[in-house]
Amino acid sequence: MNSLLVIALLPLALLGPGMAFVSIGGGASTHVSITGTALLQKVQETCRAVAEKNGYEFNPTGSSPEELVQACLGPTATGEVSGAKFHSALQEIYTQNGLVDRDFVNSAPHHFNSEAFLEGRSLITQGMVTIKASINNENFQAARTTLGRVLHTLQDFYSHSNWVELGYTKPYINLINPGLPLDNLADVNTPTCSDCASGTCPNQLLPNILKDKKLTSGYMGVFSSFKPKGKCSHGGAADLTSKINPRGGINKDERRQDNLAFYNAAVKAATDASLELLQDLRLAVGDDDFLRMMGIARSSVLCFVIDTTGSMSDDIEEARSVVYQIIDKYKGTQDEPSEYILVPFNDPEFGPMIRTTHADKMKEEISKLKASGGDDAPEMCLSGLQLALTGAPSSSDIYVFTDATAKDIELKDTIEALISSTKSKVSFFITAPFGRRRRSLRAASFDDYKDIALLSGGQAIQVSKSELSQATDIILDTSTSALVTVLQRARNPGTQETFPVTLDESLKNITIYITGTSITFTLTNPAGVTQSQSESSGKLGTIQTVGNLHRIRLNSDKQAGTWQININSNQPYTLKITGQSTITFIYDFVESFAGPHPGYAVLSGRPQAGQSATLMLTVMGRRGPSSMTAEQVGLAKVSGPESVSNGVLTQMDNGEILVTVDAVPKKSLWSL
Repeated sequence: MNSLLVIALLPLALLGPGMAFVSIGGGASTHVSITGTALLQKVQETCRAVAEKNGYEFNPTGSSPEELVQACLGPTATGEVSGAKFHSALQEIYTQNGLVDRDFVNSAPHHFNSEAFLEGRSLITQGMVTIKASINNENFQAARTTLGRVLHTLQDFYSHSNWVELGYTKPYINLINPGLPLDNLADVNTPTCSDCASGTCPNQLLPNILKDKKLTSGYMGVFSSFKPKGKCSHGGAADLTSKINPRGGINKDERRQDNLAFYNAAVKAATDASLELLQDLRLAVGDDDFLRMMGIARSSVLCFVIDTTGSMSDDIEEARSVVYQIIDKYKGTQDEPSEYILVPFNDPEFGPMIRTTHADKMKEEISKLKASGGDDAPEMCLSGLQLALTGAPSSSDIYVFTDATAKDIELKDTIEALISSTKSKVSFFITAPFGRRRRSLRAASFDDYKDIALLSGGQAIQVSKSELSQATDIILDTSTSALVTVLQRARNPGTQETFPVTLDESLKNITIYITGTSITFTLTNPAGVTQSQSESSGKLGTIQTVGNLHRIRLNSDKQAGTWQININSNQPYTLKITGQSTITFIYDFVESFAGPHPGYAVLSGRPQAGQSATLMLTVMGRRGPSSMTAEQVGLAKVSGPESVSNGVLTQMDNGEILVTVDAVPKKSLWSL
């Protein structure tokens, strides 16, 4: 990408998986690279098996996640397919793998230090039980979290124990099988190492330990130098025990000339062991769910949160019609939703949440919805939305149908926090009279829905009940693969402003959404051709106006170049432009952590306005991150006067880009 890559700041931080760079080797291999090698190989094996089962050929054009996803989805993936969710799943596992070095820095079992073999094996086997249960409950994010941490502990066994020094070249299968014993462990009174004054000896293990094949690991002291007499140390500057006789250490975390053979053997054994664990997991949960855990699915999850009070009869019927239309139109294609979720709410009831991967089941459940009780007084809307956000996978598209304000407005901060952690987009279809105003500063209003929609990257569409069927095309627009947001802006109060936007050749099916009242606008293409809001079908596109929504679908020819959209209104308005493209990016604000294995972790909160910040960025194209180059990255505000904070880019070893900005744009409410 030769142009500026701008990440827009909305009203709340949308945070997600970052990166933690820790090492099983400070040279060519790290926990990240070992984990990535195993995951990509197992995904390829699984995709090949699925292809053979379904009678199509698995023939990826390359090894990038994008190319694997395209080939894995088979003949249904005929259009644009994004590897972003696969990338995100990988990054989430990498992150949790790395965070073991931050969150459990002094825990011997998590690293197989200090001969804590039984306890370390329990972490692995109990973790596998948790992963399988999470997948069976379709909680894939929880499964990825535990998987990343379990893989770290498993990999550390080969780096921190003397397994490879004993001559073993295969993984220790007993570590992932609770029914098999751990044999020949050195007891606490058995000396295991000779002294190494230099700290970097080729092999410190005592001859009888090697002869009897006794299993030991180095003692690690982050806060204390104590270790039993005669025991090996982990080694390194952070290990206080390495200065106590016998000095030195047996870890293979770094590739050095004195330990090169053992280091390479540990890397290979750790990779093979990771593959064995992943195969055990795959066999337990099945190929389809294994791939879903890895973020490989046709399209996004489709979630409906629907008000079922008495005044919502027409709205329920329209929601039902849209679901049927999506199912019938996309079934068997790459745009078929990978999962359907339905959450009804009333007053005071809300839920239950119904989720299914079967289209016919979703049809059956939504056909059961009936409007009953209540009126257009405030309802339990945010409670229903909270249930959807906590139950749906990350990056879901959630559509809320209601004609009333939120009775449970006290949940608004909770909703914002959930959007921050899940990266889901929330859009509202509000069928209520225009002009209803907040009764007091503490009372709920429809502006609350608009705030939530904007901060999530969604939209708030306000229409009459008779117009609702014309507005739901937006759901069909977003129920598609490889959807990207090109530009999003909000103005409150409204003003006359011209928004330039550059469209490149990779973009298809470009749609412009403008929401607000009393709006006039003019669209100008790179050749200077114009079209105003009064021309429903013009040279540049087709304009549909319903309620407060103006939807412009650009004609398919000659779109590349810099366009301009001039908007004039004295009322608040929003502008959003979407398209389909395999060029996209994922990102997270991160913070560094120190310790024996320093790295980066997702920021626990959002960066302060006006302060410096760091984010981890992956830019992707059809053939993966290696096919793309980012030359500039900036943070830009969505609301208020235009402001961009440019960042300093540092290319990381694994293809990610570390971006540092001096000052996050100032705004009382904002977000990535």
